[in-house]
Amino acid sequence: MSLLSVENLSLSIRGTSILRDVSLQLDAGEVVAITGESGSGKSMTALAVIQLLPEGSEVDGQIVLDGDDVTAMNEAALCRLRGDVVSMVFQEPMTALNPVQTIGAQVAETVRLHRPDLDPVKRASEVLTRVGLAPDLIPMSRYPHELSGGQRQRVVIAIAIACGPKLLIADEPTTALDVTTQAQILDLLVQLAGEDGMGLMMITHDLAVVAQMAQRIIVMQNGEVVEAGNTSTLLANPQHPYTRALFAASNHQVTLPEIAQTTPLLRVKNVVRDYVLPRTRLFQRPATHRAVDHVSFDIARGERVGLVGESGCGKSTLTRAILGLEAVQSGSITLDGAPVFSGGTPDLSVRRRMQVVFQDPYGSFNPRHRVARLITEPFHLLETRPDNTDERIAVALTAVGLSPDDAEKYPHQFSGGQRQRLAIARALIIRPDLIVFDEAVSALDVSVRAQILDLIAELCVQYDLTYLFISHDLSVVRTITDRVLVMQAGQIVEQGATEAVFTAPTHPYTRTLIDAAPILPVSPKTKVMP
Repeated sequence: MSLLSVENLSLSIRGTSILRDVSLQLDAGEVVAITGESGSGKSMTALAVIQLLPEGSEVDGQIVLDGDDVTAMNEAALCRLRGDVVSMVFQEPMTALNPVQTIGAQVAETVRLHRPDLDPVKRASEVLTRVGLAPDLIPMSRYPHELSGGQRQRVVIAIAIACGPKLLIADEPTTALDVTTQAQILDLLVQLAGEDGMGLMMITHDLAVVAQMAQRIIVMQNGEVVEAGNTSTLLANPQHPYTRALFAASNHQVTLPEIAQTTPLLRVKNVVRDYVLPRTRLFQRPATHRAVDHVSFDIARGERVGLVGESGCGKSTLTRAILGLEAVQSGSITLDGAPVFSGGTPDLSVRRRMQVVFQDPYGSFNPRHRVARLITEPFHLLETRPDNTDERIAVALTAVGLSPDDAEKYPHQFSGGQRQRLAIARALIIRPDLIVFDEAVSALDVSVRAQILDLIAELCVQYDLTYLFISHDLSVVRTITDRVLVMQAGQIVEQGATEAVFTAPTHPYTRTLIDAAPILPVSPKTKVMP
C-alpha cells in the first residue's frame, strides 16, 4: 500500500474551483515532484494533504496518508498528525521561523509537542547536527536573523524532521537560494528521504531543480494533473503540450543584438567597502568586515554584464555603491566620466541616470497608488518634470507589452509577470544610461521568466540598453548577458565573455558554481521557445 494515496481530489473555495480530480500516489522512500506554473494547484494539493485549507473550502475525494483518511479527521487528530506523520518545509524560511525565539527552542518545541518521551533539547541538538548545523559551530542560542538564508532553510528542515515523519512536503524550498546552497539543500532532502525511508513530495515551478533528484514527476495545469510518469521517461518523451512548453521555458534562450560601441560607461576602480562589526568586549577595538575588496571592472555603453556569486559574496554591497546609496572607503566609481560620489556624498545628477529593477515586483510598488503614479516616480529625480507625462507613460507601457489603459489600474490587478513589466517600465521612463536588474526574474515561473527575458532582449534592440544583471540563476545569466563577473568573498575572481566563462572556466570557484547549477536536458521533442 502507498504511503500517500490521493484519489479524485477536487477542491473549491467559496464556490471557486481550485482542484479537479487530482489523483497521485507516493511510496515510502520515494521522491515525487509536482510541477507547474503559479496557480496550477501545486501548493493547494500539498495543503489539502495536511488539511491546512482556508475557510470556505469544500473537499471531495479521498486522501489516505499512512492508512488514515485525513479528510475524515477532526482538528485534534490532524494536529497530532502534522509534525509527527507528515511535515512541511515552506518556501520562505524567514517567515516560517519565529524571529523572537532561538533556533534551538523552535526545534525543541516540535519534539515537546509530539514526542514527550524524548529529551527535546538533546533531540534538537541531534537533528540540527544532522542538517549541518552542529551546535559547536552554530549555537542553538542563535536567532533566525543571525543566520544566512541557507542556514535558516536547514533550521526549517530540522523542525520538519525532528519527530521522524513518514512524509515530508517541501514547497519551493530553494527558490531564493544561490546555486551552491540550493544544491546542498536538495542533496540534504534526498539524503534524509533515503536514510529514513521517508516519502518526499517536492513542489516546484522549475523542472531543472528536480530533474536529477525525483523518481517521478507530476505536471499540473489549472488545477488538474495533465501528465505524470517516471522522470527519465518524461524528460525523454513529454506527451502533453503544456509539459513540452514547461521544458522549453526552462531551457529558454534569447538572442541579444551586437554591441554597437565600446566606449566605457561605468568604471569601477579598486573599490573597497568595510563594515564595522559589533564589539565583543567593552573596551575592545571593533573589528571590520571587508564586503568589497579592491573590485575593478568597466561596463561599455550598450553592453550587458552579469554579476554572479553566492549569498554574502558582496554583490548587493557593490550594487548599492554603484547606485550611490552607500559610500566606499577607497576607490572610484564613475558614470560616463562623472563620479558617483563627490567628497563622500552621492551626486544626484549622476544617480538619476541609473535605475533599478528589483527582485520582488509587488514589494517594490506602493499598493495604494495607481500605475501612472508608480511608473513616473523617477520623474522626481529630474530637475524639471517633463510636460508630456501622459505620452511618456503610454510609450513606456507599450514598450513593455502593456496597454496605455493600464495606467489607471492598481498593482494588485496584475499578475507577477505583468508587475515585473511595470517595474521595467518604471526603470525605462526616464531613459537611464544604466539599469541594474537585481534578481529580476528569480521569483517568476519559468514560462513568465522566458517572457521577461524576451522582453529585455527586445528592449535591447529598441533602446540599446546597458545593464548589470545580478542573479544566482546561471542559466539566465548565460543567455541574457555578453560578459559575466564572478564574485567571491568581496573579490571579482573571474570575468570574461559569458560563453567563454561558462564553457571553459579558469577559477575553481566558477567551476563550483557551474557544477552546482541545475540543468534540464533537452529532449528531441522539446523545442526551445521562440
